[in-house]
Parts: sequence; C-alpha cells; structure tokens
Amino acid sequence: MSEAGKAISGSHAVAARGNLYRAAIVGAASLKGKEIAEMLNERKFPAVDIRLLDDDESLGQLESMGDEISFIQSVRAEQFDHVDFTFFAADADCTRKTWKRARDAGSLIIDASSALEDEPGASVRSLWVERERGLVVPPELQPGPCVTAHPVAVMLALLILRAERAEEIRRAVATIYEPASEHGQRGMDELHQQTVNLLSFQPLPKDVFDVQVAFNMVARYGQKSQPALDSAEARVIRHYQKIAGEKAPQPSLLLLQAPIFHGHALALYLEMEKPPELEILSQALSGDHVAVMKAEESPSNVSAAGQADILVSLKNDPVQPNSVWIWAVADNLRISALTAVECAENMTAARPTGKIQ
Repeated sequence: MSEAGKAISGSHAVAARGNLYRAAIVGAASLKGKEIAEMLNERKFPAVDIRLLDDDESLGQLESMGDEISFIQSVRAEQFDHVDFTFFAADADCTRKTWKRARDAGSLIIDASSALEDEPGASVRSLWVERERGLVVPPELQPGPCVTAHPVAVMLALLILRAERAEEIRRAVATIYEPASEHGQRGMDELHQQTVNLLSFQPLPKDVFDVQVAFNMVARYGQKSQPALDSAEARVIRHYQKIAGEKAPQPSLLLLQAPIFHGHALALYLEMEKPPELEILSQALSGDHVAVMKAEESPSNVSAAGQADILVSLKNDPVQPNSVWIWAVADNLRISALTAVECAENMTAARPTGKIQ
C-alpha cells in the first residue's frame, strides 16, 4: 500500500472510532482555501463540520463541500469555538491578524500562508519528506503552528534526497518558474488582464506584480509589489533546509516569474561524483509522489494540473559527463493542500478525540 493509501486508511480508522472533528478554513474563497476544502473531502478527513471563513468581500458566497453546499462566513472569534483544526489559506496579513483567536479557542493551527514560521513553537513540515527521511515526529500535547512547506521546497527535497541515493551529488543548481497562482486569484486575474490588454494595445494593470508578466519572464517585481520575488526565493531556501535536513546537498536557486497561470516548473542540474546512469537514477527517483516520464514524453505544468505527483524527465548534460538535468513540474496548489491536510491527519495523534460532545 502506498503512503497516500496508508494516510487515507488512517483517516477512515479515526472516523470509525467516532472521533470526529470540527475544522475551519480561513481564506476559504482563495485558491488554496478551495483546494484544501476539496482535499479534506477527497481524503475523507473525519470532520463533522467544516466552517468556511473569509473577508467581507466573500461573505455569503456558496462553496461546495463534497455533496453539500456551504456559504462563507466572516472571520469572528466565536467561529473558532469548538474547532479542532484551523487551516489558514488567506494572505499573510490576514493570518497574522486572526490566528491567535483560533489558538486561544484551543484549535490546532495549520498555516498554508507561511506567515507564522517565526512564531514560538512553529514547525515547517512536509509529511512526504519526513517519510522519505524515515523521521517519526512525536505528537505534542500543545503543538505550535504547523507551517506547510513551500511546494518547491518539497519538490527539491524529494528529488535531491532520492538522487543522492543513486550517486553522491557534488553540486545542485535549480531554476524555478513561478506561476501567477502563487499570488492567488488576484495574480491569475492580473496575468489574464495583462494578456488581453497587450493584444488590444491597452495599458497594463500592475497592481499585483508592478511589472509586465504577460509574454514576459522577470527575475524581479516592481518596487510597489509585495511580497517581493526575492522573498519567495528565500522562503524556498529556508523551507528546504528545514525539511531536507542538514546533511542534504544545498542547491543554488534562481526563482523567475513565468507567464504561466498555474503549476510550478523547475530545471534541476545535478553534478555527480561519477557519470550517472539514467536508468538507475530514474529508478531511484520513482516512487511515492514522483512519476518519471518515458523518454518520448515531456511533462509540463499543464499536464501536471490536478495531479498529486511530481512529474519529471531526465537527460544527460551534453558537455559535463558527470551531470544530469531533471525537468520537474507539479501542481503547486494541490501539493500545498495535500501537505496541509496530511499535517492535520498527523496531528490527530495530539487530539485523539474531537470537541464534539
């Protein structure tokens, strides 16, 4: 049975014992929030009630939760009463303003906004990478905020840790292509509107990126854009170091904003101690959460959309015989949602019974 299957079976086991929970999603109307809600339903997380919360602009908006329809409510302190798990999928400012209300009400915190990684007791986690490293994190009775690892950090950690089992790595360099969806719906809308306006010779909206991103590739946003592209690059590095461990090779990174709506893509260059054999390296990379494509196939961010796996292809470097290129793509929102829900499933050990009386 795959690790994903084991996790799902674990959720069924909790539900079978009657230990049902209440959950809340702050930022439920965001791209990440919708993906987390869908993942909770898909993995049959044992929640008898999931509260969808967001800002005033989204109040009353209808969202599907499995076979049911729920409407989005405002983020008020009383909404966290008797809530066991609160997922934060809004922007960082919203998370910082509201997370203590949930914590003070006794809820466990899963932060998909990366706003709380500097809070006391916070931990950056990826269950995929923890299983890869054979780590067993003991449950805490009063755990701090659980910050979901950046999806690119997860991709890099899995690929580099597995590649090094095939052959020792001397050097790793990665160029990462950032999608507009990392800025939520506003980023997607601005890329779309810039594309339309360019084709009709109209002024470009620049409220999100403060620079042209349609039909363009940039290594820096405009001065008015927050957060800066450099901060996303720094977050990938921090999260990689925290989840991959001190002994893992440290890759050099360059993060570029690509004119794509959805899905992370990266080109990973590995210089090995000995000339790598692609067949052996392919076998080392393949496994849970990583699918190595056939030689005649080429994965793309479009083919990765909706997939739970990281799709990769390999090729030898034509100049350096000891080196190999790995092209990897993944659905950034799906990996973030999977990481968040798996963290909650793991944290049920700290709360064997819910607050439902």
